[in-house]
Amino acid sequence: MTHPGAPGYASAARRAASERARPTDAAGDAVAGGDSSAAGAGDGAVVRRRRAPQTLRRRLLFVIAALVVLVSAIVGLVSVASLHNQLMARMDAQLVQATDRAARTLGEEREEGEDHEDRVPLPPEGAEALLRIPGQPVGAIAALVTDRAVVTFGAIDEEGEFVDPPETIAPVLASVPADRTPVTVELDELGEYRAIAAPTDGGFSFVVAFPLTEVNATTAQLAVTVGVVAIAGLAAALVLGAVIVRRALVPLDRVTETATLVSELPLARGDVELPEEVPVDDERTEVGRLATSFNRMLGHVAASLSAREQSERKVRRFVADASHELRTPLASIRGYSELTRMHGGELPPDVVHALGRIESESLRMTELVEDLLLLARLDEGRELRREPVDLTRLVIDAVGDAQVAAPDHEWRVEVPDDEVTVTGDASRLHQVVANLLANARVHTPDGTEVVVRVARVPVASGSPAPARVRVTVTDDGPGIDPAVRASLFERFARGDASRSRRAGSTGLGLAIVKAVVTAHRGTVEVASEPGRTEFAVELPA
Repeated sequence: MTHPGAPGYASAARRAASERARPTDAAGDAVAGGDSSAAGAGDGAVVRRRRAPQTLRRRLLFVIAALVVLVSAIVGLVSVASLHNQLMARMDAQLVQATDRAARTLGEEREEGEDHEDRVPLPPEGAEALLRIPGQPVGAIAALVTDRAVVTFGAIDEEGEFVDPPETIAPVLASVPADRTPVTVELDELGEYRAIAAPTDGGFSFVVAFPLTEVNATTAQLAVTVGVVAIAGLAAALVLGAVIVRRALVPLDRVTETATLVSELPLARGDVELPEEVPVDDERTEVGRLATSFNRMLGHVAASLSAREQSERKVRRFVADASHELRTPLASIRGYSELTRMHGGELPPDVVHALGRIESESLRMTELVEDLLLLARLDEGRELRREPVDLTRLVIDAVGDAQVAAPDHEWRVEVPDDEVTVTGDASRLHQVVANLLANARVHTPDGTEVVVRVARVPVASGSPAPARVRVTVTDDGPGIDPAVRASLFERFARGDASRSRRAGSTGLGLAIVKAVVTAHRGTVEVASEPGRTEFAVELPA
């Protein structure tokens, strides 16, 4: 038993786990990438795209990206809105100043304490007088309005000359309220303007409008700049976040790899080599506490496995010792019963019958003890003899013995013309075949056909897989109840629910088959349905 802390085990085990995981990931990528081509591969086939696994790393990166996008959006919107409001406030201040200058230009007389609602007379030059005031920007528009209609209006071009704007904007200018409040208007192809109107003394009002081209361009430029910076920041945050998250989750990956290794270990029986403990970088972190708890659990599992192994070893030793010690008294019982029956003279019939029962039951008990002793030795991992064994001859001899024991069954052998040789213990392999034949003989009715086949398992050309030999025992009996099929190779298992059992057995025959085949590095399987049962044994050649 190797406890956690064995040096060098985890690193090699993690590499093995990583190598096992890569083909799975690659296969998943292939499936995900090949859905479109696989959709028409089969008639009526339905191909479903596999969703990417929502790992903790993906979720953390998604949260980081979402936070960066959210913060960038808020900062960008606030910055753009703030700049736009500042530019609009500056524009409104310029409009108010232009209105004051226009009022003075129109000859408005102001006295101290008067407001801007004093009226002025209509100038003979019309709107051109308003545009000639110094400080008017390029694209500025002025208009004189009376009775909700434009009397005259004009604009300043890029060269500072007075030009006539399109007639289509006149209704829009006339609709500007004359309350000295700046408003935004859309002047057809001229675009957006900020306009302000003020009443005069002659029953008319004048309108001054400045273009919002620079304001909109500056705002758009800031929005683009914020967007570019946000995208660059998002990319940098994802890259940096991926590095930080990967480093932070390294201990968690170690826990996952170690847990995967433990889950793949055969913990049911035998010595178990557990991987070493997961290194703990900082117990104050969540991942560090998880690794510490996992190491504590790993130590508990190791202690439990060690206790279980010691208990099983004691049980095996007890069974082996008890079986060995029972052989002598059983032989004595059988011998004395035979001696009494042979030299007892005239014995009553009931005594003769009792002596016969003693002999038969002692023989059955001896077989049970021998089987238990064999299983105990196999459980201890004792090496079997390794020598060339001709399975063809072995099967023929075993079927011949079975035919003598059950002449009412139909026995058939199918073997190759040449020898089929494996390396193993001849007596134990003979016991495997004999137990399978006895199982078919005992649990099937008279007239059942039993076919034993020996064949080489075909191996693809160039395959590194070793050659194997397959032995099958097939009968056309009633089959095995599915309820007991899973425990068929366990000790003292009974398959009486659906098999026609005619004689007693120890319940260890198939358990011995499983143990001997496993000791030979082989496999044994069973397939059963009403009217057909097949046991298949594969052994390395």
